[in-house]
Amino acid sequence: MLNIVIFGAPGSGKGTESELIIKEYGVDHISTGDVLRSEIKNETELGKIAKDYIDKGQLVPDDLIVNMLAKVLDGKKNSKGVIFDGFPRTIPQAKALKEMLNKRGTDVSVMLDLKVDEDELIRRLLERGKISGRSDDNLDTIKSRLDVYYKQTAPLADYYISEGKHVAIKGVGAIEEIFGRVKDAINAVK
Repeated sequence: MLNIVIFGAPGSGKGTESELIIKEYGVDHISTGDVLRSEIKNETELGKIAKDYIDKGQLVPDDLIVNMLAKVLDGKKNSKGVIFDGFPRTIPQAKALKEMLNKRGTDVSVMLDLKVDEDELIRRLLERGKISGRSDDNLDTIKSRLDVYYKQTAPLADYYISEGKHVAIKGVGAIEEIFGRVKDAINAVK
């Protein structure tokens, strides 16, 4: 299986590149947020437990998220692979993902780290906010989200570097140029 972790700060182009990867390689997309919302909406056992945490304003524990992802992955037996979007965000989550995948005879193939400087990220997110009307794409919220990313999520790159799975991708330029770099990275591990 071709299992890809797509990584980068808010506004780095993860969504755009994910869509292109799905089209090019025929892999499935697993968004942690979508999985969580689906489990809660369908009132599954895992969804009820997750909702209880969310209702109390708490983060859903890593093991619960990993169990949800495992359930989704198990439902994709004939899949060519998966893009993990929004997960992992921390080193403990990365280790839990690795363990879950290893139990299924697979692992993360590559971690694509979309690199974009902060001024460009802010410009993109402000532009997206104008177009989409997303309320979280305002300057204060953007700076806060970037701060959280740099402090909590960015160290995850070191984990994947130590695993030999990390590939830095220059995330600026035309979409086709960036996707060309993404394809080179994926084809090198395929």
